[in-house]
This record gives sequence, C-alpha cells and structure tokens, in this order.
Amino acid sequence: MVFMKLVAEVRNEQGRGASRRLRQAGKVPAIVYGANSEAKTVTLDHNTLFHAVKKEAFHTSILELDVAGKTEQVVLRDVHFHPYKQQILHLDLQRVSANEEIHLSIPLHFLNEDKSVAIKKQGAHVTHVATEVEVRALAANMPQFIEVDLASLQAGQTIHLSDLVVPQGVKLEKLLRGDDAAIVIAGGIAEVADAEVVSPADVASIKGNAE
Repeated sequence: MVFMKLVAEVRNEQGRGASRRLRQAGKVPAIVYGANSEAKTVTLDHNTLFHAVKKEAFHTSILELDVAGKTEQVVLRDVHFHPYKQQILHLDLQRVSANEEIHLSIPLHFLNEDKSVAIKKQGAHVTHVATEVEVRALAANMPQFIEVDLASLQAGQTIHLSDLVVPQGVKLEKLLRGDDAAIVIAGGIAEVADAEVVSPADVASIKGNAE
C-alpha cells in the first residue's frame, strides 16, 4: 500500500457559476463520498493535480486527503477532463475504510516479452488482450500493479487470469464470477528449427532414382 498526499480546501460556494470561477482561479472542484459519511465538496490546486493524474500510481494508490488539517484516506474514482483543453474539470474521490474491501482497476506490467521463447525462438507475435484487471482487496493489501512474466511464453500459449500471481488478500473480480479471461495470447506458428532442407541437387537425385 502506497500513500500519496493531497491537500484540499473546503468548498463553500456551489453551482455552475461558482465552479467556473474556481477553475478560472486555478482550482478543481471535487466531491468526497463514501464510508457511511456525508459527502462533502472540496477544491484542489489544478497544477498539482494535473501533474499527479499523469502518474499511474496516482490512480492505484491510497490517497491521503488533507482538508483543513483533517486527514482521511480516499481513492480516485473518476476524473473529468475538458473536451479539448488541457484542464481537469472535476474529481470524484471515495473514502476507504481499513476494514472494508475496495474495488480498483490495477494495471498489468508485462516483463521479459522481448526475451520470451515465443518471440526470440519461435517467431510468434504476442497480443495483450488486457492491460489492467479489476481487483478486490482491503486498502492495506491493494497493489499498485501486477507483474506478468512472459519469459517462458511459447507460441500458441495463452495466459489466463488464473495464471496471474497476485499478493495475498487480493482477489480478481472476473475469477470470482467464474470468468477465467485471457490476458496474453502468443499467436502464430512456431518456426521449426530442425526442419530438413532439401537442395536442388537432392531433388535431381531423387527424380533420377525414381526414373
């Protein structure tokens, strides 16, 4: 579990006009909800947030939200961007409880693909069917990513959800529903390294013997 800190201010004004003024002032309106507590509206600094959302870890970490000196743990649930400007319009943050499991989309990190048997020795091509997976876990057990080692992947082989190695206490949502979905497929036909090569002279000799 990795913590990243966010500093927010209480938002007192509501409505579209107020939101527009906040954005013009370099602020981002946000809502914080969940954990059986009342939802509240806050604002965050746009520039700080804009750089943070570019980081993969920001989307999978437990965030420490500091509002007027009071800290609570949250996760990012949604971020709304302007359709053509490089601007964040709104943020949705969900509180997390130490005793309740949460659901997050966790990215897959593929390792050793260029060194895999499928590519290096068999001339196959590798397709990433999924680049992230839905997981369920307590906040303390939530990983930032899940590694998939492709070193031993061979042509014609498929890696499924059930093949993934996940940390203790982490459950894969699709597997819980009985869906052992494919993650990686090594397509193509393996090259035969020891195939017999027949030369033109051999062909002529075979024909002569046949006659």
